[in-house]
Amino acid sequence: MGADRDITYEDVAQSVIDLLLRAETRLPDDVTAALTDAHGRETDPTARAQIEAILENIELAAMRKVPICQDTGILIFFVEIGRDCAINFDIKDAIRDGVKKATEIVPLRPNAVHPTRREPSGNVGIGLPDIILDINEGDRIRITVMPKGAESENVSRLAMLNPSQVADIKRFVLETVADAGGKPCPPIIVGVGIGGSFDKAARLAKKALLREICDNASGVDACTMDDFELEILDAINSLGIGTMGLGGDITALAVHIEYAHCHTASLPVAVNIQCWANRRASVELGG
Repeated sequence: MGADRDITYEDVAQSVIDLLLRAETRLPDDVTAALTDAHGRETDPTARAQIEAILENIELAAMRKVPICQDTGILIFFVEIGRDCAINFDIKDAIRDGVKKATEIVPLRPNAVHPTRREPSGNVGIGLPDIILDINEGDRIRITVMPKGAESENVSRLAMLNPSQVADIKRFVLETVADAGGKPCPPIIVGVGIGGSFDKAARLAKKALLREICDNASGVDACTMDDFELEILDAINSLGIGTMGLGGDITALAVHIEYAHCHTASLPVAVNIQCWANRRASVELGG
């Protein structure tokens, strides 16, 4: 996008279509690399065969430009708006319009339903797509989409621990993963939110899934796991759940934790599990 014209409604709507086509059909390079690395480290023959099938699935989806998974998920958008960026339209309406068109173009499975009446509404309904807005410095708009499937979302959890239970955070994460078993299609990525409020912790856990999965030996400080994340990751992989819950060395590819200060009397902890298909894509407009 050139700097000589303003960002328009049509720019955002079309960018959403392009983002969803990319996110649904092409897995990010860091996730594919992590799965390839897991295949190399896995010693269980059944698990290795499952990871091989996953990698073939990724390759075929990209080549044929079809969704990686039949569950194209509910759509979560993280939108960062530069404070110097002026727009004269409702950006949420533009995103919803893009989602409606992408549902036909990609195509996306119509996953949105009324929570109690179960009446379908395509992929746009009350509160969907989920659009999280934030204001940053600069003159650009950055849009990131995360399609989130039901099986991984359904096994996610949130707990309001007591402030004295800091030592129980690891146990809560492990119990959540153990109870999930093979349902979220391991190997998984585990997002953890610690602190904030009841709802803030859940947002942190989901945002943690946007972090790139990096080789911890690469020396890239911006995307390596810290000691606590590695400790939990090792403990998860010692559970033996393995790829697709069939056993093996690798149950999780990464554990990513985000923090926020919280009330002195509270300790919210959320665990948002993501399947191996950690789909996400971003675009910047303006500037």
